[in-house]
Amino acid sequence: MADSIGFIGLGIMGRPMARNLLRAGYPVTVWNRSRPGIDELAREGAAPASSPEDVGSRSDVVITMVTDSPDVEEVALGPRGIVEGGRPGLVHIDMSTISPAVTRRIAAGLAEKGIEMLDAPVSGGDAGAQAGTLSIMVGGKDAVFQRCRPIFEALGRTIVYCGASGAGQTVKLCNQIVVALNNLATCEALVFAAKAGIDTRRMLEAVGAGAASSWQLLNLAPRMLDRDFRPGFKIAHQQKDLRLALEAAEQQAVPLPGTSLVHQLFAAVEAQGLGAEGTQALIKALEKLAGVEVR
Repeated sequence: MADSIGFIGLGIMGRPMARNLLRAGYPVTVWNRSRPGIDELAREGAAPASSPEDVGSRSDVVITMVTDSPDVEEVALGPRGIVEGGRPGLVHIDMSTISPAVTRRIAAGLAEKGIEMLDAPVSGGDAGAQAGTLSIMVGGKDAVFQRCRPIFEALGRTIVYCGASGAGQTVKLCNQIVVALNNLATCEALVFAAKAGIDTRRMLEAVGAGAASSWQLLNLAPRMLDRDFRPGFKIAHQQKDLRLALEAAEQQAVPLPGTSLVHQLFAAVEAQGLGAEGTQALIKALEKLAGVEVR
């Protein structure tokens, strides 16, 4: 019999992930802070819940996909949280991107009630969530990971066990460092080409086929040229992840100069009130500095 799964957080990522679990045949109970996500999934066969506590009481495994560290703490350990409805043997899989240190603190709090926790952040954006092709990096007990592997296989294509509690979140922050700096490199190349009078689409065709290719170059650069700044991943969320990376690096006395720079450039875009745009809008900060618009 398939595990009964609870899913908390039905945003851009959570909604298609919960939908893929339903398609895989899992009984799914859902909760979200706003009602539309619950109603949409309920029409597709999910059971609506009244609170995280209610989700915990009705599930073998509870997945959270929310915004930041305080949000996960609240739904896991807060009043009417998962811990109040859960029982020994319940597994909480947090697939948000949050602080590794906070992850370990939540895991310790849940363990006091016999509840296991895996941190399993994802990469692949909304497209990966919809297609079920996410990259999933997992921290926690290996035995718990092995038990939950079939669930991960319904959500992603690349599933990597990274180590003890917090390891998944640390690897996700590595991912975000690379993503952000590749985005900056893409923006700089486009602005440089535009200022030099080069056909930017031809530049992308040439560079994208060689050693400089990246996901950002192939996927975000065309959106920049089309002036399409709709979010697959919002700048505000990217900034949260970069802040987490910089905080964790500071705790370990690790310098991240490139990450610090791109964090500040995103801040310049946020200062224009554009934090809800997609991360491809980073190009706007470079355009302003160079006095050119890329098309």
